[in-house]
Amino acid sequence: MPVATTCIGAYPKPAYVPHAAWFHGDAQTGEADAAELSPGERQAILDRATREVVAEQDSFGIDIPTDGEIRRANYIHYHCAHLEGFELDTLTECTMRNGAWTAEVPTFTGRISSGAPFLVRDWTVAQSATSKPVKITVPGPLTVSDSTANLFYPDRRSWCADLAEALNVEIRRLAEAGCRHIQVDEPLFARLPDEALEFGIENLERCFHGVPDGVTRTMHMCCGYPDRLDETDYVKADPEVYTKLAGAVNASLVDAVSIEDAHRHNDLRLLETFADTTVILGVVEIASSRVETFEEIVSRLREALDHIDAGRLMAAPDCGLIMLGADLVRAKLRSLVKAARAV
Repeated sequence: MPVATTCIGAYPKPAYVPHAAWFHGDAQTGEADAAELSPGERQAILDRATREVVAEQDSFGIDIPTDGEIRRANYIHYHCAHLEGFELDTLTECTMRNGAWTAEVPTFTGRISSGAPFLVRDWTVAQSATSKPVKITVPGPLTVSDSTANLFYPDRRSWCADLAEALNVEIRRLAEAGCRHIQVDEPLFARLPDEALEFGIENLERCFHGVPDGVTRTMHMCCGYPDRLDETDYVKADPEVYTKLAGAVNASLVDAVSIEDAHRHNDLRLLETFADTTVILGVVEIASSRVETFEEIVSRLREALDHIDAGRLMAAPDCGLIMLGADLVRAKLRSLVKAARAV
């Protein structure tokens, strides 16, 4: 069997998707402003684009495509906007990512609880484009807490606990609907490893509470990326945090963990710590315009197999692909799939 492949989350939006502000306030390109369209028009466009990007991943040979997060102007605030206790238009200035950036962000002003279902429809539309299982991603509690403001909870621990409970409701809805690959994104584990160990992994498990064994429970933790392609001078998390967290993640109920390795190689002995967990290894960069060659991806995957069972290794990009643009994504994914099949 070749090494299986997946994507992590975000995918470049087709040009016809209405533009909207993204993570750092920059507007994504698009042929129309979302505010100029009716809700029905926006939904039809986003449904079409979701099916297209899923079908494209399928055509390249990706084994577990994602929905591309096409509907999300911001992958964290998109989910939070469906939670009670969150005010998208109440902005509070915060410094986040260990000082990497400061911005005015939406705010939690009351007790958090789940709202009406929404991800089941997102998944159903995406799944209609392929016979392969589509993975849906959810922002994790610790990461949400470092991307929003809090005016209600006395501390981060209690804030994250209620976030996890609310996220769990939507995750269980997905599982009950038939989604078999659900990923919780926790890049802040790498920025806040002490908090990750104190209560982050407990909350990660709380997110997956009650999810049946037939669902692959995945978590993603990268070390951070810049605002623009090929930028090199930016604050990145210490790669040693993977070593610090690996044992606890492996001991959790998580089935698969996604880590970056292309942008900055790990000591692959790290994989031995994930003794029972599938490792989704990043083998193409998502913030570099250089396209990795077939040979270098094959070489890295073979090195990884010196430290992990073949059945527990998967190949993927380091993180989401939205920064690259369509042409680079296609080149990188074709190289990734070709290499993974060779291994």
